[in-house]
Amino acid sequence: MITFEGLEENFTFLVAEVERQVRATVSFLDTPSHALYDRIVGRDDYVDNLHTVIENKCYGHFHDHRGSQTLDKATANRVRAIQIITNNLERIADFCENIVEQTNYLTDHTFLHGYNYADMFIEIEDCLGHILPVFQGGNLSDALTVCRAEYSLDRMYKVGFDRIMGELRTGKNVQNLITVLFIFRYLERIGDSLLDIGEALIFAILGERIKIEQFEALQQTLSKTGFEGGMEGVDFKAIWGTRSGCRIGRIDAHENGVDALGSIYKEGTSKKILAEKEALERWGRLYPGLVAGVYGFHEDGDKASMLVEFLPGCNLDEVLLTSSEGIVQNAMFVLTQTVQDIWENTRTPMPVSASFVGQLKARLDEVLQIHPDFLRKAKAFGAKAVPSTRELLETCTRIEAELPAPFGVLIHGDFNVNNVVYNHQKERLHYLDVHRSREQDYVQDVSVFLISNYRMPVFEPHLRERIDWVIAEFLQFATQFAARNSDMTFAPRMALALARSLYTSSRFELNYAFSREMQLRAHYLLEQVAAHQGSPWETFCLPGHILFH
Repeated sequence: MITFEGLEENFTFLVAEVERQVRATVSFLDTPSHALYDRIVGRDDYVDNLHTVIENKCYGHFHDHRGSQTLDKATANRVRAIQIITNNLERIADFCENIVEQTNYLTDHTFLHGYNYADMFIEIEDCLGHILPVFQGGNLSDALTVCRAEYSLDRMYKVGFDRIMGELRTGKNVQNLITVLFIFRYLERIGDSLLDIGEALIFAILGERIKIEQFEALQQTLSKTGFEGGMEGVDFKAIWGTRSGCRIGRIDAHENGVDALGSIYKEGTSKKILAEKEALERWGRLYPGLVAGVYGFHEDGDKASMLVEFLPGCNLDEVLLTSSEGIVQNAMFVLTQTVQDIWENTRTPMPVSASFVGQLKARLDEVLQIHPDFLRKAKAFGAKAVPSTRELLETCTRIEAELPAPFGVLIHGDFNVNNVVYNHQKERLHYLDVHRSREQDYVQDVSVFLISNYRMPVFEPHLRERIDWVIAEFLQFATQFAARNSDMTFAPRMALALARSLYTSSRFELNYAFSREMQLRAHYLLEQVAAHQGSPWETFCLPGHILFH
C-alpha cells in the first residue's frame, strides 16, 4: 500500500468525508435545517483542502528530493488513480453543496418529496462505499459496479426529467419544477464522476487506462474466442492510439501460468473496425499469413471491437533504424518482392483515379488549422505571375482528370513504414492497419511509403543515408514496375501523389521549419506538373531529389 507521507490516510479521510456529505445532503433534503445546511456548505472547504493536500502529495511522490524517480510502475499507477479519484470526489462534494443551495429556490420544500431522489442517493452511497475496498483489494467486479452506476443514475434522471417536463407544460409550479430539475441534474452529474472513479479503479488494477465500454467490449470479444478465464487473468497493455480514433492493445491471457493467448485487441467505431475485419479476411484469403487472422469480433451499436493474431517481428521503421545493413537490405528485398507479387496478381485492366489533388483539398482546412499561413496568395514578380495555392490546385485538378492510372491494384491504403512488420527469422512481411485497403492506383501506396520515410525525424548521417537509400530503392522499384506495365503517366501522377502526401502530412508536424519545408516542396511538385501541361506526359521527369534532405 501507499503509505509514505500519509497519502493513503488523506485519501481515506477524503472518501469518508464525501460519504458523509452525501448522507448529510439526503438528510437535508428529507428534513431541512439551518444547522445541517451550514454543516454541508462549511465542510466543503475541508474537502477542498484535502483535495489540494492529496494532489500535492501525488505530484511529490513521483520524484524524491534529488529528482530521481522513486516509484515503480504499479505504485505510480496507483498514485495516478488516487489523483483521478480525488478530483472526482471533490466534484461530488461540490454537487452536494449545489443541491442544498438549490433548495433556496423552492417556495415549498415539501414539493421535492414528491419526486424520487432517494433511489439515486442510494445508488451513489453504495458506490462510494466500494471505493476503498476496491482500491485496497483490487476487486475488478466491484470496480465495474462503480462504473455502471452512471447507467443507473442516467436512467433514473431520465424518468424524473420526463415527468418534470410533462408537468411544466401545465404552467403550474414552474419555479419549483425547474429547481427540482436542477437537483436531479446534479445527481446525474455525480454519476459521471462515479464513472471516472470506476475507470480509475480499473486503471489501478490493470495498469492501463481503459473506458468501461472498451472493457466490456474486450470481455465480449474474448468470450467469443472461447476464452473461459476471468478478466483478472488477462494482461492488457496499451500499444498506441491511432489517428483514426481506434484503441489498440496487446492481450496476454494466462491460464495456470502459461501464456494461452497473445493477440491484439482493437476497439473503435463499428464502421472502421468492420472495415478492417473485412479487409483482414480478404487479404487472408488472397495472401495467407500476410495479415493477422481474426480471432473474435463484437459489435455493440456504433462501437465494435475485435481480437486479432499478434504478428511477431519488428515494424519496418525499427528495422531501418536498429538492424544491420544486411538485415535492412534483406527486408527491402522481401518488401519489394511481396509488393510486386500483390500488384501483379491483383491487377485489373480498368483505369482508376486516386484523385490526389482532391485528397489534398479535402484536408486543406486541417492543415491550415495547424499552420494558418500555409496558403500562398497570388504574387507577381515583374511580368512573372505566381498563382495562389488554390489556383494551382484547381489547375492540377483539371490536369489530373486527364491522367487516370491505366490499371488498378489492391493497395494497402495507409502504407506508412510503421504499418509494415518484418520477421527476419522467417523472412516474412506482414501488413498492419489495412482498413483502407481497396482497388486503386498503386502510386497511392508508393507516395505514402516514400513520405513516411522522408518524415522520420532522424538526422544522424549514417541513419539518414540508410533512409535515403530505402527511399531511392523503393522509388526505383516502382518506376521499373511502371515501365514494365506500360504506365506512361506514372511520373506526373507520382508528383501529384507526393505533393498530396507532403502537404497533408504537415498537419501532423508542429516543427514549423520542417512543416514549411514539406509545404514548399509540395508547391514545387504541383508547379512542375502545371508547367508541363500541353507537352506529352510520358516526357515528364519526376524531380526525385525533393525526397531527400
